[in-house]
Amino acid sequence: MKATLHLLQLTLIILQLQTELCSGIKWLALAKTSASLHLNQTQHCKQLQGLVSSQVQLCRSNLELMHTIIQAAREVKKTCQKTFGDMRWNCSSIESVPQFMPDLERGTRESAFVYALSAAAISHTIARACTSGDLRGCSCGPIPTEVLQQGHRWGGCADNLHYGLMMGSKFSDAPMKMKRSGSQANKLMHLHNSEVGRQALRDALEMKCKCHGVSGSCSIRTCWKGLQDLKDIAIDLKTKYLSATKVVHRPMGTRKQLVPKDIDIRPVQENELVYLQSSPDFCTKNEKLGSLGTQDRQCNKTSNGSDSCDLMCCGRGYNPYTEKLVERCHCKYHWCCYVTCKKCERTVERYVCK
Repeated sequence: MKATLHLLQLTLIILQLQTELCSGIKWLALAKTSASLHLNQTQHCKQLQGLVSSQVQLCRSNLELMHTIIQAAREVKKTCQKTFGDMRWNCSSIESVPQFMPDLERGTRESAFVYALSAAAISHTIARACTSGDLRGCSCGPIPTEVLQQGHRWGGCADNLHYGLMMGSKFSDAPMKMKRSGSQANKLMHLHNSEVGRQALRDALEMKCKCHGVSGSCSIRTCWKGLQDLKDIAIDLKTKYLSATKVVHRPMGTRKQLVPKDIDIRPVQENELVYLQSSPDFCTKNEKLGSLGTQDRQCNKTSNGSDSCDLMCCGRGYNPYTEKLVERCHCKYHWCCYVTCKKCERTVERYVCK
C-alpha cells in the first residue's frame, strides 16, 4: 500500500515538473477552446489548456482579456499555416498543440518563427481590441506629439500598442520566466525571439489617414497611428526566419550569452531570429525530428519558387490529378441594386508530390 502511494506521489511530482517545464508557446492550445465555454468566473481559468501557473493567475486577474488572448492563439495558427503554405515546413505541426512535435519543441528556426509570431500576435490582438472597445481596461492609443503637414490633423482612434505590448509580453513571456523553465540557453533563445516579434510589431505601426472636404476634395486629412495586418507582420518575420542565425550558449564576460556560432564573436542583433539546433530538410517523414515530409503535398508545376514541384517534392517526382471547380460567372448588375450570376464548371489540373 505504501509503495503504491509512493509511486502515485512520484507520478504527481513528475507531472507537475512537466507542467512547469512546459514549452513557452503551449498557451496556443487556447485556439482549441470551445465556443461554449463562457469565461465569466475566475475558476474557469483552470479549464483552459496549455497555461502554466503564472498564466492562470494572470487569467484570474484579467478575466476580460482572455477572450482576446484566445483569439490571438487562433490567429497564430491560421497566420503561420498561411505564411508557410508554400514551403516544405508548412506549420502543420501546430495542430498538435499543446503536445508539440520536435520541430517546435527543439530550438529550431521553426520554433524561433512561431515564438516571434506568437508574441507579435498577442500584442497585436490586444492593441486592436482596445481600439474597437472590446476591453474596458484600455481605450485608444495616445495622440502623437509630432507635427503634421498642413491639411493633416491627428484624430481617429489609434491602436493602443503600448497596452498591447505591456499585457501581451506579461502573458506570453510568463512560462520562460519561471524558475523551472528548461535550459538557460532555450529560455534566452525564446525570450530573444519573442522580443524580435514585438519589435516587428513596433515597426508595423504606421500613419493612416482619412480624407475630408467638399465633394471628396481631401482638403483635410484626419490621421492616426494604426498597425499593419498580422499577415504583413508575419511576412516580415518569415524574411527573418530565412536569414536566422544559429547561436551557441557560451561565456561572454561574466556570464553566458547567446552568440553566433559561425561568425566572428559579436553580440546577437536585436532584430534577428536565432536558433540553437539545425532543422531537417522536411522532405521525408521522421517523427523523431518533427518532419511530416512532403508526400501528397500539392505543388505548382509552373513555379520556380519554394512551392515548385521540384523543390516541394525533393526530386521524387509528382502525380497529376484533375479537379472540377464550380464558380460564379456571367454576372450582371441590375438597377437597382443587385447582381445575378450563373454557375460555370471548369476542370483544372493539380499536382501532388510522390
